[in-house]
Amino acid sequence: MAQQTDEQINDGFVVDTEDCEEREQAYRVRGTARPITVVGNPVLHKECQDVTEFDDELAALIDDMFASQRAAEGVGLAANQIGVDLKVFVYDCPDDEGVRHTGVVCNPVIQELSPELRVLDDSNEGCLSVPTAYASLARPDYAEVHGQDPQGNPVKVRGTGYFARCLQHETDHLYGRLYIDRLSKRERKEALRQMAEGTARYETVPND
Repeated sequence: MAQQTDEQINDGFVVDTEDCEEREQAYRVRGTARPITVVGNPVLHKECQDVTEFDDELAALIDDMFASQRAAEGVGLAANQIGVDLKVFVYDCPDDEGVRHTGVVCNPVIQELSPELRVLDDSNEGCLSVPTAYASLARPDYAEVHGQDPQGNPVKVRGTGYFARCLQHETDHLYGRLYIDRLSKRERKEALRQMAEGTARYETVPND
């Protein structure tokens, strides 16, 4: 099955909306689902290491990430959410129009937006690493991420609405920031209360 490098490019941005089911399944069936790390695990609270080796080991990690994302019913997953200290995330996420986006970004960097593009959306946000908790969080409703694909080639991804939120959320993870770190103290406390009172629907890594 074709990887991201074989996809069409539109204005320099990867087209991640074609053959999503086939590409996601190809990754997932090769992988093994791993348990999800949760808030308090040290790997979630520090910047991850850059990906420097674009090899079979990275490819196997990406397969496991897609398998883990599906098992947890997520729309995006960063490597440190399965305990791996590397800057790579995967996504299988719809935008606000219901268009599905599927792909991989290594070493992602969120691009600064010009003022006219910084329209904030304060929708609810959740996280597999903060299970059962949700909170309203304002983020730009358009995002651009530059990075590399699994073969090390430059890649650019852009999204709007819910998908833009996903791109920002997953990139944050790889720099040691959870969405609850962007909340007020009161809102963060409430999110952690929701987590404490809820039960994750997927396997998690216990914190020591």
